[in-house]
Amino acid sequence: MALGKRRAQEEESEIDLTPMLDVVFIMLIFFIVTASFVKESGIDVNRPPTTDQPPPDQENKNIVFQVTESGDIMLEGRRIDVRSVRANVERIHAENPMAKVIINAEPKAKTSIFVEISDQAREAGVYDISLSTKKK
Repeated sequence: MALGKRRAQEEESEIDLTPMLDVVFIMLIFFIVTASFVKESGIDVNRPPTTDQPPPDQENKNIVFQVTESGDIMLEGRRIDVRSVRANVERIHAENPMAKVIINAEPKAKTSIFVEISDQAREAGVYDISLSTKKK
């Protein structure tokens, strides 16, 4: 009798892991399905094709910013800070009201710099803003 009672206790003390594994797999499937529908916010920028030469008289009529790969902003051959973009655009736009803002960016330059320059230009009253890239 003692032997039969011992086997019954051993069978009762075992834990069945099958339902727990089912729950884990269902949770895994749930997280995989929901993660595929999450869309990250951002700005889609279609960069124009690169060209070797700018359009004629572009530098004389427009406000041209150069953006390097390291994030430096150049205007008229001098390095400027992003906080002074608005003041420079206002000054040049006062001299030439038909001036447009053109941002010549290196292909590996950060898009956030383009956004900051365009925001500052819009605050200065210029809404015609273009982005151009250089050949790699």
